[in-house]
Amino acid sequence: MGNMRPITAVCTFRVGTLFLSALRRLLASDMIEEVLIVTRQQIPEVLPRCSIIDTGAFASRVTLRKVLEKTKTEYLIFMQDAIPVLSRSLTLEKMIDAARSMNAALVYSDYYEDTGSGKIFHPLIDYQMGSVRDDFDFGYLALLSVPDIRNALDHFGETPACFHGALYDLRLKLSIDHSIYRIPEGLYSIITHRDQQNGEAHFAYVDPRNQPLQTEMESIFTEHLKRIGAYISPDKLELMQEPADPFPVKASVIIPVKNRRHTVADAIHSALTQEADFTFNVIVVDNHSTDGTTDIVAALAEKNPAICHIIPDRHDLGIGGCWDLGINDRACGRYAVQLDSDDLYENHLVLETIVDAMRDGSYAMVVGSYTVVNENLEQIPPGLIDHREWTDENGHNNALRVNGLGAPRAFSTTIMRQIGFLNVSYGEDYAAALRISRQYKIGRIYESLYLCRRWPGNTDAGLSIEASNNNNIFKDSLRSQEIIKRQELGRNE
Repeated sequence: MGNMRPITAVCTFRVGTLFLSALRRLLASDMIEEVLIVTRQQIPEVLPRCSIIDTGAFASRVTLRKVLEKTKTEYLIFMQDAIPVLSRSLTLEKMIDAARSMNAALVYSDYYEDTGSGKIFHPLIDYQMGSVRDDFDFGYLALLSVPDIRNALDHFGETPACFHGALYDLRLKLSIDHSIYRIPEGLYSIITHRDQQNGEAHFAYVDPRNQPLQTEMESIFTEHLKRIGAYISPDKLELMQEPADPFPVKASVIIPVKNRRHTVADAIHSALTQEADFTFNVIVVDNHSTDGTTDIVAALAEKNPAICHIIPDRHDLGIGGCWDLGINDRACGRYAVQLDSDDLYENHLVLETIVDAMRDGSYAMVVGSYTVVNENLEQIPPGLIDHREWTDENGHNNALRVNGLGAPRAFSTTIMRQIGFLNVSYGEDYAAALRISRQYKIGRIYESLYLCRRWPGNTDAGLSIEASNNNNIFKDSLRSQEIIKRQELGRNE
């Protein structure tokens, strides 16, 4: 290659002086051979060593194909959202060094957010087998090995026709035979505005406006599962054969609670006022509350025998541990139905609707839909969460790509006594759903049954970077374990 520099950079065009100054800084690097700018706009001035790619969408197949046609270097860097400001600590040299020493096809790093008033360190998380969601955060700068890209596409086939998913497809193919490595160091800065809201982003995959994109991503992911032997055909899924063993009631509403004195009485009342043609009770697992919640629940239980008030002997239980205690209690009914201590059923027929779906469909699990509201029960964004991305044919596979299945959730008590809940306070429901969907059909109800209350300070309110990272690491680990289990299932058939 002579004196060719090792990296071709790919970015999107942004109007304004910030883009041009960032582009000039990038071109000043001794590591950059050429910059490919993806745009259909007319650019008044094209800088030396820059070329225009006018194929349209950044992550489309035609754009990726054009990029690979033009690239003569050993490495590519992709910068879809903005051109980062490289630090003075040999950013690109360190990335190439990591790619070579770790034999990695893709390298990314932590970074800093430059808010104008200072820099905030933004750590990312390591990539693992289960890091298969399309919104995995690689930051704003990822370095890829061009020979590894060409080998992966030769071996597994070209990226399918798509407008949004070419880089996702490429990453999944690379991950099969190559490592993906994070450098645990902030190697660049990005100019950001910290007032951006991320609440809607968390639910992007359920937004109907994103349906074409999500359909593409699901198709790409499903093919990945087939390639790695983790795909489960829908005809392999079983219906639930409920045992003849008697249960004390048909259904139990299970409410784990700790320090929710302002909301727990409303939640219990919401459960007790359900109208159904079967017997049911309410199991409140009170996890050693210290704010008066215990007294509130005890007073209600004294007046109403349908309330079963459980205080664990153990002091190390998370939400999943409380659920486990509830479903294994002698008072638990044939079906165990979720109600969080912050939340409410939307009407008096929710329990009957859910149990009818469980019974009529012979499902091991049913998931309804919910509406996000504030303290005053007024709808707030993102509003209705109905998970219409779910299909009977492929929902059990796509569950590995998305971040959750929704609420309210109802389980066959028999199945959950066999499987058990993880003793954690985040993702215990997702873990249970993945395990169930490996073997059983899951039913869906797309009408809103449940009001999910949000306010500053409750579990789902804005998380810190560290807390969000920990959640994502945990769910990716669940996916890793589940993929391995599904691969074993495929090998044993």
